Amino acid sequence: MESKKIKSEIKSNFITDIADATLFIGRIFRETFSRNFEFKEFLNQCFIIGYKTLPLVSITGAIMGLVLTIQSRPVLVDFGAVTMLPGMVAVSLIREMGPVITALICAGKVGSGMGAELGSMMVTEQIDAMEVSSTNPMRFLVVTRVLAATLMIPLLVLYADALGILGSWVGANIKGDVSFLLFFAQAFKHVEFIDFIPAVIKSFFFGAVIGVVGCYKGYNAGRGTESVGKAANSAVVLASLLVIIVDMIAVQITDMIIS
Repeated sequence: MESKKIKSEIKSNFITDIADATLFIGRIFRETFSRNFEFKEFLNQCFIIGYKTLPLVSITGAIMGLVLTIQSRPVLVDFGAVTMLPGMVAVSLIREMGPVITALICAGKVGSGMGAELGSMMVTEQIDAMEVSSTNPMRFLVVTRVLAATLMIPLLVLYADALGILGSWVGANIKGDVSFLLFFAQAFKHVEFIDFIPAVIKSFFFGAVIGVVGCYKGYNAGRGTESVGKAANSAVVLASLLVIIVDMIAVQITDMIIS
């Protein structure tokens, strides 16, 4: 009996969470297209999400290209296809590795930051104070963060792709001698415009997922101080999981369109 009761409670909680998340997303859409958009706060969040994440994304992007090159070069040498290395790395980074790994890094940094910040504001009743003072917290706190994440994550992805190719050139010159211009010419020789479109489009969805999950977990945090840590932790876990699921769906859709 107890096991059935626990299962029913878990099922009801899951359905309740889905319903709350749906209503939360609906409120975001309504407030996004309403009047009195908080443009100044939106720019501030773009600065926080974009500029302050650059160092982490820079290191991650460069290491991605460097490691991929070092790991792939011996296999290509055995097959006598070293000239394919720049194109292989570029296509791998632009199509898959760059968007996904950058989004996961941002889910850890940006998503946890949103969850912790909004969670602490909920615990200290700052959000309630905003509602009392006729300030719309959904428009000021949530919409600006979600839109900023949706806009800045694709830019960070493109930046990580560029640094990844640069790191790949450094890795190719560790045991070889390839000029900068020749390497980039070989890299972009195998890259087509169709490779960028699906990657950029799904990066927008990655940003929206990270922003919505981080804000939802923080906005619905409990009243205790321990709820701030739980909100930040659950925001990272759920955002990372949803990024992988969105990527899987995007890959299937892209494959159906191309084929």
